[in-house]
Amino acid sequence: MSPPPWGAHPIHRSPLLRPSPLHLPRPRRQSRPPGPDPGAEGAVQAVSTAAMKAEAGDSSMINLSVQQVLSLWAHGTALRHLTEMWYWVFLWALFSSLFVHGAAGVLMFVMLQRHRQGRVISVIVVSIGFLGSVTGAMITSAAVAGIYRVAGKSMAPLEALVFGVGQTVLTLIISFSRILATL
Repeated sequence: MSPPPWGAHPIHRSPLLRPSPLHLPRPRRQSRPPGPDPGAEGAVQAVSTAAMKAEAGDSSMINLSVQQVLSLWAHGTALRHLTEMWYWVFLWALFSSLFVHGAAGVLMFVMLQRHRQGRVISVIVVSIGFLGSVTGAMITSAAVAGIYRVAGKSMAPLEALVFGVGQTVLTLIISFSRILATL
Protein backbone atom coordinates (compact mmCIF):
# COMPACT_ATOMS: atom_id res chain seq x y z
CA MET A 1 0.00 0.00 0.00
CA SER A 2 1.48 3.33 -1.01
CA PRO A 3 1.44 6.30 1.38
CA PRO A 4 -1.20 8.98 0.80
CA PRO A 5 -0.12 12.01 -1.23
CA TRP A 6 1.32 14.99 0.63
CA GLY A 7 -1.35 17.03 2.35
CA ALA A 8 -3.98 14.25 2.34
CA HIS A 9 -3.46 13.47 6.01
CA PRO A 10 -4.49 16.23 8.49
CA ILE A 11 -1.13 16.15 10.27
CA HIS A 12 0.66 16.98 7.00
CA ARG A 13 -1.30 20.18 6.62
CA SER A 14 0.63 21.75 9.49
CA PRO A 15 3.02 24.45 8.22
CA LEU A 16 5.66 23.17 10.65
CA LEU A 17 5.77 19.73 9.07
CA ARG A 18 5.89 20.73 5.42
CA PRO A 19 9.16 20.02 3.66
CA SER A 20 11.51 22.97 3.47
CA PRO A 21 12.64 24.35 0.10
CA LEU A 22 16.09 22.94 0.85
CA HIS A 23 14.79 19.39 0.51
CA LEU A 24 13.05 19.90 -2.81
CA PRO A 25 14.78 18.53 -5.90
CA ARG A 26 16.99 21.02 -7.67
CA PRO A 27 16.17 21.98 -11.24
CA ARG A 28 18.59 20.80 -13.86
CA ARG A 29 21.13 23.28 -15.15
CA GLN A 30 21.13 24.14 -18.78
CA SER A 31 24.45 23.88 -20.51
CA ARG A 32 25.96 27.16 -21.63
CA PRO A 33 27.55 27.72 -24.98
CA PRO A 34 31.33 28.12 -24.88
CA GLY A 35 32.49 31.69 -24.53
CA PRO A 36 33.23 34.24 -21.87
CA ASP A 37 31.75 33.52 -18.46
CA PRO A 38 28.99 36.04 -17.69
CA GLY A 39 29.53 35.52 -13.94
CA ALA A 40 33.16 36.62 -14.09
CA GLU A 41 32.18 40.21 -14.77
CA GLY A 42 29.85 40.14 -11.74
CA ALA A 43 32.63 38.71 -9.53
CA VAL A 44 34.96 41.55 -10.49
CA GLN A 45 32.20 44.04 -9.75
CA ALA A 46 31.56 42.41 -6.33
CA VAL A 47 35.26 42.61 -5.42
CA SER A 48 35.45 46.26 -6.42
CA THR A 49 32.25 46.98 -4.46
CA ALA A 50 33.77 45.34 -1.37
CA ALA A 51 36.93 47.39 -1.80
CA MET A 52 34.88 50.58 -2.13
CA LYS A 53 32.92 49.71 1.02
CA ALA A 54 36.16 49.14 2.92
CA GLU A 55 37.54 52.47 1.71
CA ALA A 56 34.32 54.30 2.52
CA GLY A 57 34.32 52.93 6.07
CA ASP A 58 31.28 50.68 5.70
CA SER A 59 30.56 48.92 8.98
CA SER A 60 29.38 45.71 7.28
CA MET A 61 32.97 44.56 6.74
CA ILE A 62 34.51 42.30 9.41
CA ASN A 63 37.84 43.65 10.62
CA LEU A 64 40.14 41.01 12.05
CA SER A 65 43.51 42.74 11.98
CA VAL A 66 45.66 42.55 15.12
CA GLN A 67 46.81 46.13 14.54
CA GLN A 68 43.20 47.34 14.45
CA VAL A 69 42.39 45.49 17.66
CA LEU A 70 45.39 46.79 19.60
CA SER A 71 44.86 50.36 18.43
CA LEU A 72 41.09 50.16 19.21
CA TRP A 73 40.38 51.27 15.65
CA ALA A 74 37.45 49.80 13.74
CA HIS A 75 35.71 50.55 10.44
CA GLY A 76 32.57 51.45 12.31
CA THR A 77 31.93 52.44 15.86
CA ALA A 78 30.76 49.00 16.96
CA LEU A 79 31.50 45.31 16.51
CA ARG A 80 28.42 43.53 15.16
CA HIS A 81 29.47 40.04 14.02
CA LEU A 82 29.99 37.12 16.43
CA THR A 83 33.45 36.27 15.08
CA GLU A 84 34.51 39.90 15.25
CA MET A 85 33.41 40.28 18.89
CA TRP A 86 35.02 36.98 19.87
CA TYR A 87 38.28 37.84 18.12
CA TRP A 88 38.57 41.28 19.70
CA VAL A 89 37.84 40.05 23.24
CA PHE A 90 40.12 37.04 22.78
CA LEU A 91 43.05 39.09 21.47
CA TRP A 92 42.86 41.48 24.43
CA ALA A 93 42.76 38.50 26.80
CA LEU A 94 45.64 36.86 24.92
CA PHE A 95 47.94 39.88 24.99
CA SER A 96 47.17 40.80 28.59
CA SER A 97 47.79 37.18 29.62
CA LEU A 98 50.99 37.16 27.60
CA PHE A 99 52.13 40.28 29.44
CA VAL A 100 51.37 38.81 32.88
CA HIS A 101 52.91 35.42 32.14
CA GLY A 102 55.93 37.07 30.51
CA ALA A 103 56.55 39.17 33.62
CA ALA A 104 56.13 36.11 35.86
CA GLY A 105 58.47 34.11 33.61
CA VAL A 106 61.17 36.75 33.73
CA LEU A 107 60.85 36.94 37.52
CA MET A 108 61.07 33.14 37.84
CA PHE A 109 64.00 32.97 35.45
CA VAL A 110 65.94 35.63 37.39
CA MET A 111 65.19 34.14 40.79
CA LEU A 112 66.04 30.58 39.73
CA GLN A 113 69.02 31.30 37.47
CA ARG A 114 71.52 29.61 39.80
CA HIS A 115 69.37 26.55 40.31
CA ARG A 116 70.47 23.69 38.13
CA GLN A 117 67.02 22.90 36.74
CA GLY A 118 65.28 26.13 37.72
CA ARG A 119 65.45 27.72 34.29
CA VAL A 120 63.87 24.72 32.60
CA ILE A 121 61.19 24.40 35.27
CA SER A 122 60.31 28.10 35.02
CA VAL A 123 59.85 27.83 31.25
CA ILE A 124 57.65 24.73 31.64
CA VAL A 125 55.52 26.25 34.41
CA VAL A 126 54.98 29.52 32.55
CA SER A 127 54.16 27.69 29.29
CA ILE A 128 51.58 25.45 30.94
CA GLY A 129 50.04 28.40 32.79
CA PHE A 130 49.85 30.45 29.60
CA LEU A 131 48.26 27.62 27.59
CA GLY A 132 45.65 27.06 30.30
CA SER A 133 44.91 30.76 30.45
CA VAL A 134 44.56 31.02 26.67
CA THR A 135 42.23 28.01 26.57
CA GLY A 136 40.01 29.60 29.22
CA ALA A 137 40.13 32.91 27.35
CA MET A 138 38.92 31.23 24.15
CA ILE A 139 35.91 29.75 25.91
CA THR A 140 34.93 32.83 27.91
CA SER A 141 35.44 35.16 24.94
CA ALA A 142 33.12 32.98 22.88
CA ALA A 143 30.58 33.06 25.73
CA VAL A 144 30.69 36.86 25.98
CA ALA A 145 30.42 37.30 22.21
CA GLY A 146 27.58 34.77 22.07
CA ILE A 147 25.63 36.59 24.77
CA TYR A 148 26.07 39.90 22.96
CA ARG A 149 25.00 38.32 19.66
CA VAL A 150 21.93 36.60 21.11
CA ALA A 151 20.91 39.81 22.86
CA GLY A 152 21.20 41.63 19.53
CA LYS A 153 23.66 44.17 20.91
CA SER A 154 26.75 45.48 19.23
CA MET A 155 30.01 45.77 21.14
CA ALA A 156 32.19 48.87 21.29
CA PRO A 157 35.94 48.26 20.88
CA LEU A 158 36.52 49.62 24.39
CA GLU A 159 34.11 47.02 25.77
CA ALA A 160 36.18 44.29 24.11
CA LEU A 161 39.24 45.72 25.88
CA VAL A 162 37.47 45.68 29.25
CA PHE A 163 36.21 42.12 28.79
CA GLY A 164 39.57 40.80 27.54
CA VAL A 165 41.76 42.43 30.17
CA GLY A 166 39.07 41.75 32.78
CA GLN A 167 39.42 38.03 32.16
CA THR A 168 43.13 38.23 32.95
CA VAL A 169 42.56 40.38 36.04
CA LEU A 170 39.93 37.97 37.37
CA THR A 171 42.30 35.06 36.72
CA LEU A 172 45.00 36.84 38.73
CA ILE A 173 42.62 37.60 41.60
CA ILE A 174 41.37 34.02 41.76
CA SER A 175 44.92 32.65 41.47
CA PHE A 176 46.29 34.75 44.34
CA SER A 177 43.25 34.38 46.60
CA ARG A 178 42.58 31.36 48.73
CA ILE A 179 39.28 30.57 46.99
CA LEU A 180 40.67 27.55 45.16
CA ALA A 181 42.04 26.06 48.39
CA THR A 182 38.55 25.99 49.89
CA LEU A 183 37.08 23.88 47.09
